Amino acid sequence: MNLPTASQAAPPPVSFWQSFVFWLKLGFISFGGPAGQIAIMHQELVERRRWISERRFLHALNYCMVLPGPEAQQLATYLGWLMHRSWGGIAAGVLFVLPSLLILILLSWVYVAWGHTALVAGLFYGIKPAVTAIVVQAVHRIGSRTLNNSWLWAISAASFVAIFALRAPFPAIIAGAALLGYIGGRIAPERFQAGGGHAGSGKSQGHGPAWIDDDTPTPDHAKFRWPRLAQLVALGAALWLLPMGLLTALWGWDHTLTQMGWFFTKAALLTFGGAYAVLPYVYQGAVEHYGWLTPLQMIDGLALGETTPGPLIMVVAYVGFVGAYTKALLGPDALFLAGALAATVVTWFTFLPSFLFILAGGPLVESSHKTLRLTAPLTAITAAVVGVILNLALFFGYHLLWPEGLGGGFDPVAAVMAVGAALALFVLKRSVIEVIAVCALMGFLLKTFVI
Repeated sequence: MNLPTASQAAPPPVSFWQSFVFWLKLGFISFGGPAGQIAIMHQELVERRRWISERRFLHALNYCMVLPGPEAQQLATYLGWLMHRSWGGIAAGVLFVLPSLLILILLSWVYVAWGHTALVAGLFYGIKPAVTAIVVQAVHRIGSRTLNNSWLWAISAASFVAIFALRAPFPAIIAGAALLGYIGGRIAPERFQAGGGHAGSGKSQGHGPAWIDDDTPTPDHAKFRWPRLAQLVALGAALWLLPMGLLTALWGWDHTLTQMGWFFTKAALLTFGGAYAVLPYVYQGAVEHYGWLTPLQMIDGLALGETTPGPLIMVVAYVGFVGAYTKALLGPDALFLAGALAATVVTWFTFLPSFLFILAGGPLVESSHKTLRLTAPLTAITAAVVGVILNLALFFGYHLLWPEGLGGGFDPVAAVMAVGAALALFVLKRSVIEVIAVCALMGFLLKTFVI
């Protein structure tokens, strides 16, 4: 008779404060954009700590991928909620964002106050090629985990063509992928299991049984109840209306702060495909429509977002800070205060819907983690997101290599640095922070002594 070893035994129940410490740590170490952050959570929660099984982790991830907004932050909120009720989800989601907000406020201030100095300009010149390579790596990392058969590859390719060539809106691409997943789940269900039909449970992956395993009954707080849903919707509406009403009463509807709150509410609700898919929408609004910042400032903001922990969509805090600072919304003597206030406002309106989506929709998702009827559409949507992110990689690559448009000439130095950064990431397996640091140093040296 073979006795189970210690590594095969399920871990003991996890307390709220144990998870609180983990989420706090994650808020400071979650570099690498959505792909890197999801990989960290998978490694820590599924493989090392075994707090949740592989299959339930992927099912939660697929749900977060279909939602508008930042999927990594939503996944953290979902897992915190599943383990420790609403307060667990709130703690996980807030701690995932708060360190990044504070760091970005400081870095945005340095950027707008001293961004034209040779030091800062050189650093950003080097960071931009690294950022482009990191986005390409994100396409590869998410795609390699998702596109496990020809059906999912076809969906991903179709989504890329739709957004790149046909300029199809994000919601239409997501809806089309969901429909294909629903049909495919009936025709070839084995192709649309979580993880592309090849991801098994934590046990099958060799991680051992988890605290919340495949067969663990749904916790009482995760069961769907109509009264609970109504309460959450009413609370979410109040948390949106109160600050929006206050901004309108103080400054009026057309004021920049009020418009920032309204625009980033729409960004949170209308942009599907995760953080990378949100960025083109933010670019169109913040740069082209409102004129809060320039195209080059937007790319610099992405560079800051990539070099700080937390969700990549925290670039919205940078957008708010730069827009309010440069427009001196609170007068010339309160530039930093205006920027910090705007960064906080846009962060609130960007992330509030994410918490509501998870706390209100989580019970429906938990009731379906063994039901292919929902799993298949979500898996197809995850595949479509890969094509959307590839489009974004080309978007940033174009602005890197032709910073002033096709008429402004090609930047061969940036191209060489981007290729070098990609080789460091893909071949040498260097970390994101190492690549950014080396590229920033090279950019400074080039701008100071060569170009």
